Amino acid sequence: MALDGVTLNHLVKELAPQLIGARIDKVVQPEKEEIHLYLRNQGKSLRLLLNISATAARLHLTQENKKNPTSPPMFCMILRKHLEGGKILNLEQIGLERIVLITVQNYNEYGDLATLQLYLEIMGKHSNLILVDPVKQVILDGIKRYSHAVSRHREVLPGRTYIIPPSQGKWDPISESEEETFRSVLLKDEISGKLIDLLVKHFNGISPELAREVVVRAGLSLTIRLEQCGDIDLSRVFQGYLTLANPDTLPQIEPCLYYQSDAPSKKGLPTAFTFVPFQQYQGLTAETFFSLDAAIERFYHSKASNNNLEAKRGSLRKIVQENLHHMNKKLSIYEETMENAEKSFKYSRWGELITANLYRITPGMTEITVEDYNEETLPQITIQLDPQLSGIDNSQRYYRLYNKAKVTLQKTEPLKAASLNEVNYLESVLLSLEQASTPSEIEEVHKELIDQEYLAGKHINKSNPKKASKYPNKANAKKKQGNKPEAPQPKTYLSSEGRMILVGKNNRQNDWLTLKKGRPQDLWLHVKNIPGSHVLIPLEDGEEFPDDTTLEEAAALAIHFSQAKGSSQVPVDYTHVKNIKKPNAAKPGMVIYETNWSLYLTPKPEVIERLLSTENADE
Repeated sequence: MALDGVTLNHLVKELAPQLIGARIDKVVQPEKEEIHLYLRNQGKSLRLLLNISATAARLHLTQENKKNPTSPPMFCMILRKHLEGGKILNLEQIGLERIVLITVQNYNEYGDLATLQLYLEIMGKHSNLILVDPVKQVILDGIKRYSHAVSRHREVLPGRTYIIPPSQGKWDPISESEEETFRSVLLKDEISGKLIDLLVKHFNGISPELAREVVVRAGLSLTIRLEQCGDIDLSRVFQGYLTLANPDTLPQIEPCLYYQSDAPSKKGLPTAFTFVPFQQYQGLTAETFFSLDAAIERFYHSKASNNNLEAKRGSLRKIVQENLHHMNKKLSIYEETMENAEKSFKYSRWGELITANLYRITPGMTEITVEDYNEETLPQITIQLDPQLSGIDNSQRYYRLYNKAKVTLQKTEPLKAASLNEVNYLESVLLSLEQASTPSEIEEVHKELIDQEYLAGKHINKSNPKKASKYPNKANAKKKQGNKPEAPQPKTYLSSEGRMILVGKNNRQNDWLTLKKGRPQDLWLHVKNIPGSHVLIPLEDGEEFPDDTTLEEAAALAIHFSQAKGSSQVPVDYTHVKNIKKPNAAKPGMVIYETNWSLYLTPKPEVIERLLSTENADE
C-alpha cells in the first residue's frame, strides 16, 4: 500500500521531534529517485530516506547503507551545496495532502543565514523532490525536471516559480467535522456509486485501504452503494471516518504490519502497514511496532529486497532457459540423426539379398523384387537399383550406406548422452532458482553458473587450481588466514516423530549434503529420474532405517522440492549414503547409485504444511 494523507500525518508527527534541530552532515543519492540525508541530533546519528519512485514514494528513517554512484548526480550536488551543514528548522505536512515540507537553515555562499525549503511531493508517477528558495519562491532544482510540455499547471525547472500541486477540492476532516457536512458531501452526486469509491473521491487523506476500513468498521459490505445506506448506516460511516481520518481524534497510534501468510513463523512478504490495527486484515498475520516509522521502513525494505531478489532470479532464469532451449534443440537434432541412422540399418539386409540374387539382375534394371528369407513368412520386398551399376556394385553401395549409418550412430550416441545430461543439469538449476527464497541461495546458483562457465566471472578451475588466481601466492596466503568459503546451509525439518530431515535447495547444497555432511549409514532420498533436492535422514550407529512415518515424510519433502511437486504416486528412491557415487567430471548435484529401494507416494497437503512449519526449528 502507498502512504495516504492520514498515515503521512501520523508519520510526520512521529518524525518531527527527532528531526527538528538536526544538523545535515551529508547528502547522498544512491539511486536515481532516492536521496539520503545523514543527520546528527543531540549526539545521535540518523539517516532520513526520501524516495519519489512511482510505486514506493515515501520518507522514513533507515539503517540501510546503499552503495553510492562514483559520480554524484547534479541534483545531489545542488543539495550538498545548499543543505550540508544546515539545520532542520521544521518538518510539516501541507494539510492532509501528501506533501511534506522540510525547512532548513544554512549559511549561503556570502556567509549569510538563509532559509531553504525541500518539498517531498508523494503523487504516484508524478512524485518529486524540489528545493525552493522561500524568499523568492523560485525553484533551485528538482530531482525530476519538466516543462509545460509535460504539465500545463507548472514547470519544475531551476529559476521557475514554485507552485504547489493543485488541490483536488476534497473535504478536510481536520477543519470540518460536522456530520451534516459529511452527508452533504457524500450525497451531492453519484448516489449509485460504491461507498468506498465516493469516500476516496470526496475526502482528503483517504486511500482505498482506509476507505475500506471505514466501511468495515461501520459493519457494512465492501460492495455497498451509497443509495443502499440508511441514516444509521451513514452515522456509523461518519463515526468510523472521524475516528480514522482525523488524526487529531486519534492521539495514540498502534502501528501494525500485515503478512499474507497465516503462519507466524512463515510470514513471507508484508502486504500492508497501518497506524492502528485494521479489522479488514484480521485474517492475516500481524506484527506490531513501537513506531510507524519502523513499520514503514520494514515494509518498503522487504518490498525492495524482494524486488531485487526477483530481478536477479529473472535474469539468471533467462540465461538458464536460453541455454536449455539451445541444448534441447541440439538434443532433437541428435535424436533425429540417430533415428534416420537406425532406419538405414535395413541397407545391410538389402545388400545381402542383392548378393543372393545376383543371377537375376541384368544390366539396366531399376528394381528387383525378392523374397526376404530373414523373415519366417518370406515376404516379397522390392529393392531399388542403380541402372548404371552392376548387381555386385549395387550390393556394395547398400553396404556402404549401412556402414555410414553405423558410424553416424556410434558418433552421435555419446553426443546425445552428453546433451541429455546437460538438459537434466540445466533443469535442476532452473528448479534451484525457483526454490531459492533468500539472496544467499540465489547467489549460490549464480556462483554455480559462473563455475560451469554459463556466466562470465571469477571461478575456481578445479582441473588446474593455479589458474584460479592471477597471484597464487596471495591466494594461498588468504587460505592460510582462514578465508574459506562458507559451508552451504541446507534446510532442516522435523518429522512427526521428532527426527531431523535435511534438504538441499540447490546443487551446491545437494553435493555438500550428500558427499560431505552425510555419513555412510545415513539414508538418502531423491525423486526417481526427475530433477529435485537431495534429502538426508541422519541415522544412529547400527540403525538401518528410520521409522515409517519419518521415511514417508522425508519422501514427501523430496517430492515437494522437485519437478514432481503436485503430482500423484511419485516414485522416490532411497538408499544409504555409502551407495552414492559421484562420477568424475559430473555436473554439480549429479550422483549415481545402483542399490536402492523405491516407494510411491502422493504427499498430503497438511503433511507438507506441517513439515514446512518446522523449517530450521533446531536452530
